[in-house]
Amino acid sequence: MTRLAVVTGASSGIGAATARALAGDGFEVVCAARREDRVRALAEEIGGRAVACDVTDAEDVAALADAVGGSLDVLVNNAGGAFDQATVAEADIDTWRAMYEVNVLGTVRVTQALLPALIASGNGLVVQTGSTAGRVAYEGGGGYTAAKHGVNVVNETLRLELVDQPVRFTEIAPGMVRTEEFSKVRFGGDQDKYDAVYAGVAEPLVAEDVAEAIRWVTSLPHHVSIDELVMRPKAQAAQHKVHRVGV
Repeated sequence: MTRLAVVTGASSGIGAATARALAGDGFEVVCAARREDRVRALAEEIGGRAVACDVTDAEDVAALADAVGGSLDVLVNNAGGAFDQATVAEADIDTWRAMYEVNVLGTVRVTQALLPALIASGNGLVVQTGSTAGRVAYEGGGGYTAAKHGVNVVNETLRLELVDQPVRFTEIAPGMVRTEEFSKVRFGGDQDKYDAVYAGVAEPLVAEDVAEAIRWVTSLPHHVSIDELVMRPKAQAAQHKVHRVGV
């Protein structure tokens, strides 16, 4: 019987790479994201299904649950993002609210909607795409780090509350990942600021590295629960310690 997975934020980056990785492992993948044209192209590529879904919209999430049906094996809550690099003193509250809405409330909303199907499968798995920002504070990252700390706590709480149910909860927390959109979105499309993040870093993580970690977690037996997996490029020893060459 073909296993079914849902990946949110599947239109690019880690989400798209994860959908491809899970399809390669035999999953039928429901690719969910706001940009319908992108997820349709991805679904056609991997033999999956596409659902246009904004995780901040309750009606979209309800439609996603209807599309999934009564049983689901894996949910990858990947939709999220950082929208600024402002100090706390100068931060725009609406921008912070937007980050909390997509990273935290979007994760909760999708999990609530799909939890019955995950439990009904008898072996459900929820993977949250978190971040090392959910563990360490840094200047200019208050809104994003607060949101990703929220994702970490939500995941821990779900594990406690549903320990008696046939569903596991894992967080994959990557450090520096170079994707085509993440930093550009954070810096409003400023290419110079985007390039500066990765300047001198020979090999940052890429989307496929994180997708492989997610794929590995989904391959484990049902009695094995990976609470969290923190991963960084070799050049990043800590949030504030990055080896850069020639910079």
